[in-house]
Amino acid sequence: MDKFRAAIIDDEQHTTKLVAKVLTKLGFETETFDLGHPFLNRMAEKTFDLVFIDLHLPDIDGMTILNFVKKGFEDIEAVIITGHGSIPSAVEATSKGAVNYIVKPFRLQEVRSLAQNCLEKLHLKEENKRLKQSLNGVVQFKNFIGNTKVMQDLFAMIRKVAEVNCNVLLQADTGTGKERAARAIHELSPRRNKTFVSFNCGGFTEELISSELFGHEKGAFTGATATKIGLLESADGGTVFLDEIGEMPMNMQVKLLHVIQERRIIRVGGTKPISLDIRIIAATNRDLHKEMELGQFREDLFYRLNVVNVYLPKLSERRDDIPLLANYFLKTFNARFGKSVESISPQAQEVLNNYNYPGNVRELENIIQRAVALAEGDTIGMRELPPDLLNLAFSAFGPSGLFSLEEIERRHIKHVLEATGFNKHLTSHILGVPRTTLWRRIKKYNIEVDFEDE
Repeated sequence: MDKFRAAIIDDEQHTTKLVAKVLTKLGFETETFDLGHPFLNRMAEKTFDLVFIDLHLPDIDGMTILNFVKKGFEDIEAVIITGHGSIPSAVEATSKGAVNYIVKPFRLQEVRSLAQNCLEKLHLKEENKRLKQSLNGVVQFKNFIGNTKVMQDLFAMIRKVAEVNCNVLLQADTGTGKERAARAIHELSPRRNKTFVSFNCGGFTEELISSELFGHEKGAFTGATATKIGLLESADGGTVFLDEIGEMPMNMQVKLLHVIQERRIIRVGGTKPISLDIRIIAATNRDLHKEMELGQFREDLFYRLNVVNVYLPKLSERRDDIPLLANYFLKTFNARFGKSVESISPQAQEVLNNYNYPGNVRELENIIQRAVALAEGDTIGMRELPPDLLNLAFSAFGPSGLFSLEEIERRHIKHVLEATGFNKHLTSHILGVPRTTLWRRIKKYNIEVDFEDE
């Protein structure tokens, strides 16, 4: 099992060092922060299991951090750090989800006892999750979400292939979650307690790829002032994820094939073979069969990598997952930006549901990130969506019919007005006309309006 992750947020270096020392000895993977916003940014990237929060920070109130943490990640254990003068606030924090509080100056034994209790609770939660998963027969993949049949089939395939020690080729478009799928395979495999490393083969020179993957000896080339362990060697016993494998230069394909066949590497500038035990998960959005026909990808390497082929569906192939993903990203970016946006309006959600997403899940993530950043209230509405997305959404008029140009214009203006909640600024922006022109058209077509105040 992976280590539990802990964070200490306090602007006093002595406090963070003291608590981190105790938590590290108990087996936690620990990070420290002297401000609240860097912690929230890190939290959006990778969650923590235990958080120590100082009530008084230079940039954000500790109680605010606690509210965000408990609202978006309710399984996290939170401990408040406070001084004697703020004990009432610390007591209040326990009623809002904090497990306990410690008062400065505190002793090591106090921290150790409190952290040990939290550790036991975390172990119990993990055990309960495992029991639920075994009863349901479904593994909840971290950060890899989907309830549609095509995703449940994918999860079943991942569980099946994870148990077998073979190479895997992920066939997937950009933004579909290739690295998340690779991590899921690794975390469910017998190699789960070993290293997982990721490398993108696209856009690098052969020399750089060789140095990154194989490492180099001291003096191997100008600037090689010390021996460097490559990614392949660092992942010994674990899993290596090679993204965009179809873009790997031909000479590097030969070297990679040799590694797979011989199960050993030689560092750049070295002579001594180093034994290696790795599993390779490769991914590509190219048609490798066509690449082989063109002589741009080695056939023997393809068959070494393509022991099991796993297809990751485009987001447009699993539209019913869009609301689920949108709300997951909503919570994620609430934590990151210190916002408390609660929902997405029905009109905005309809636009999101009907968009084709050429950038797949990553594009949806970027859209929600932008919307949360711009949101001023507790709901994401039409005005928070990108204008290009709205222009596409409003290009369809519904059931087709034979109308005059004036009728088409009248219907379109009315549709955009209703969709934007009668926001004249946004409506004129989408239609690409000045507000005065918009007003003249409204009067011409006798469209009933109820403009909102801005």
